[in-house]
Amino acid sequence: MTDPKESDNLQTSRRILKTKTILKNKIHSAISKKAQADNFEILTPGSSYWTSKREGQVQLRMGKNPLDNEPPVTVPDLIMSAATKYSHYLAIGSKYKKSWQLLTYIEYYEACRRAAKAFLKVGLERFHGVGIMGINSSEWVIASIGAIMAGGISVGILSSISPKACQVIAETSEMDIFVVDNDRQLQKINQIQGYLKHLKAIIQYREDIQEAQPNLYSWKGFLDLADGISDEKLDKIIDTLKPNQCCALVYNQGTTGPSKAIMLSHDNITWTTAATVQSLGFKCPPQGQEILVSYLPLCFPGIQILDVWVAISVAGTVYFPSLDSGKWSGLPRTPGTGFLMELLREVQPTTFCGIPWVWDRMLDSLKTKFLDSTAFRRRIDHWAMRMGLHTNKKLMMGEIHQPLCFGLAKRLTFEPARKFLGLNHCQQFLNMGMGLPSGTLDFFLSVNIPIMELYGLSECTGLHTVSNLQAYRILSAGKALPKTHTKVEKENKDGIGNLCIWGRHIFMGYLRDKQSTERKVDTHGWLHTNDLGFLDFDKFLYVMGNNKDLIKLSSGETVNPYPIEERVRTRIPIVRYAMLVGQDAPYLCALLTLKCQINPETGEARSNLTSEVVACCRKLRSQSTWLSDVLYDRDPLVTEFINQGIEDVNSEAPSMGAKIIKWVILDNDFSVDGGELGPMSKMNRSIVVKIYQEEIQKLYETSTS
Repeated sequence: MTDPKESDNLQTSRRILKTKTILKNKIHSAISKKAQADNFEILTPGSSYWTSKREGQVQLRMGKNPLDNEPPVTVPDLIMSAATKYSHYLAIGSKYKKSWQLLTYIEYYEACRRAAKAFLKVGLERFHGVGIMGINSSEWVIASIGAIMAGGISVGILSSISPKACQVIAETSEMDIFVVDNDRQLQKINQIQGYLKHLKAIIQYREDIQEAQPNLYSWKGFLDLADGISDEKLDKIIDTLKPNQCCALVYNQGTTGPSKAIMLSHDNITWTTAATVQSLGFKCPPQGQEILVSYLPLCFPGIQILDVWVAISVAGTVYFPSLDSGKWSGLPRTPGTGFLMELLREVQPTTFCGIPWVWDRMLDSLKTKFLDSTAFRRRIDHWAMRMGLHTNKKLMMGEIHQPLCFGLAKRLTFEPARKFLGLNHCQQFLNMGMGLPSGTLDFFLSVNIPIMELYGLSECTGLHTVSNLQAYRILSAGKALPKTHTKVEKENKDGIGNLCIWGRHIFMGYLRDKQSTERKVDTHGWLHTNDLGFLDFDKFLYVMGNNKDLIKLSSGETVNPYPIEERVRTRIPIVRYAMLVGQDAPYLCALLTLKCQINPETGEARSNLTSEVVACCRKLRSQSTWLSDVLYDRDPLVTEFINQGIEDVNSEAPSMGAKIIKWVILDNDFSVDGGELGPMSKMNRSIVVKIYQEEIQKLYETSTS
C-alpha cells in the first residue's frame, strides 16, 4: 500500500511542476506584452497625472528617454516573477501556538490565486474593495494580493479603529468583502452590517467562528470556494489589469480629521518597490536571503512596501508574530520583554524596520542593561561607545579606516548589545515615520547600530527618501529614490520651505474627491506635501516639521515648534516628549513628559522613571524614582535642571516669540495606547491639547513675573 504522506507529497510535487510550467508561459506572454509598451495606454500624452475615479487611469511620470524608464508591471506580474525564479525558497511564515507554518514562493503564489478565485466566487466586483482588518499574518498578505489579482481593491484597515470609522471606509470603497482576524473585529462589522449595501461576505482567518451567520466563512471554508472558479477565468481577469489602474486604497488612520481615500496604482507599488530595492542594500538568492519580521501595521504603505513587496522582489522570508502574543492589538508594543524581542531572537532578521516609539523602548532596555552592570563593565562600555560614535561619524563623512581597537570594542560591547536586542544578524536598521532625535541616533550609533531614516507620505506610496550606509547623515531623511525629484518652495531666510516631490510613486488621487486632489497635485504632477524642510549641498533632505503644526502667536509671529522641541529633548535628556503650545496666545509654553517605564503587557506608560532618568537624578543629588516625586515642582533639583535646559534652548531662539516662557511636566508619558501618539509614533497634537486642556489653561492664567 502507498503511504498517504508519500502520495500527498507526490501530488504536491506534480501541482508545483504544473504551476511552474504555467508560470513560465505567463512570463513569456508578459514579456511580449511589455515589448509593446510604446503603444500602451499609460503613455498616452493626453491623459492626466491624477484621477478621482476608482476605475480611472493615469499618465505615469516617465522620463523623456524611454530607455531610462522601468517597464510598468502589475502586482500579479511581480509575484509571478518571484514564484518562477525562486519557487522553492521560503517566502512567509506565521506562528501558530509554538510551530511555524511556512510557505515557499510557489506555494505563496498558489495560495494568492486560490484566494483570488474564492473572492470571485463570493461576488467580488471589479474595482470594489476587500477590507482586511487584523494583525499581520500570512492570511493578511494572501488576502491582499488575492483581492488585487481578482480585479478588486485591497484596503488595509487598522485593527484599533472604531466601528463608525470602519463604516466610512467600507462605504467609500464600496466594500464587497471584509477579512477579519478574530471575533472582536467581526463584532465591529456586525454592528454596521445593516448600513453596508455592497457587503457580500465576511471571512474570519484566526479564531474559530463562535456563532454561525449567513455569508460568514472560516479561512479554510473560504479557500475551498476556489474550486468553483477555473484558472482560465482568473487568468482573463489578471490579463485585463493595467499598471496605471487602482489596486489599493490607503486611509490615513490613527490621525485626526477626516480620512481621505488615497488611490495607489499597480505601478505605484511595483515601481516604488524596484526603486527601494535599488536604493537599499538587500541580498537576493542565490547570494543570500533577507530575513524580515512584519509587526508594524500593514495598512501603512511604507511598511507594506518593505514587508510585502520588497520582500517578494528580493525573495526574502517574512515572519509574522504569533497570534498568541498576549493581547496584542496590532499596534507597536514594547521590545525588550514582550513578543517582539522573542520574535527577533528566534528568527534573526537581516533587515529591521522600527518606528520612534519602538526605538525608544529599545534604547530604554539597552540603557537599563548598561546601568545594571558592574562599574568595571560600565567603564568598558563607555570607552567602546565613545569610540563607536567617533568612528561611525567619520565613516559617515567618507573616512573608511577603523581604529585598530575597534574590533575589540565590537566584541566587548557592540555584539552583546545587538544580541540582547535580537539584532545580531541584522545588516540594515531602518526608521519609518517621524525622524528620531539626535540623542537617540547618537546612542545607537555609539553601539554600532546606524539607524537609516526614511521619509515619505501615503500619497507617495510611503517612501520618497531613504538613507543607506553609502548615503547617511545624522538627522537627515536621506536622498530621494532614483528618478524622483524634490524641490523646496517659498524658502524662509534659513532656507526652509515647502517640500514638493515628483515621481512614479505619486498616488493616483483621492477617491471621489476631485477638489482635494487638485489641491494636492498640481498640473505638472508635483505633490505638495505640506511638510517643511530643506536640501543640503549634497541633496540630503532634512524635514523640519509641517505647515499645519505652525503656531501663530497673538502678536502675529509664526513659530515652527519642531526645531525648538528637538532642542529641548537634546538639552534635557530626561525629557521624552516636548510639545509647544501657544496658538493665538501671547507666548509659547511647553508640555513635557519624562521618560517612564512601559508596561510590556499593555503598552501603557508606568509611573516609575526609567533607569536613565533615575541615574540622572542621582547625579543631581535627587532621590526621585517615581514621576510623582517630581510633579508640581516637588523636586527643586529636577525643576532647576529643567529650567537650566529651557534657558539654554531659549539662548538659541531667533526672536522673543520663539522663547519658551513657561513649562509643565505632565503626569503621564505619551503612548500609542494613550492616544497622544499615532500608530507610527507621530504626535497627535490636537488630541494632546484636548487631553491636557486644563494644564494648558493654567499656564496662561497668571502673568509671568
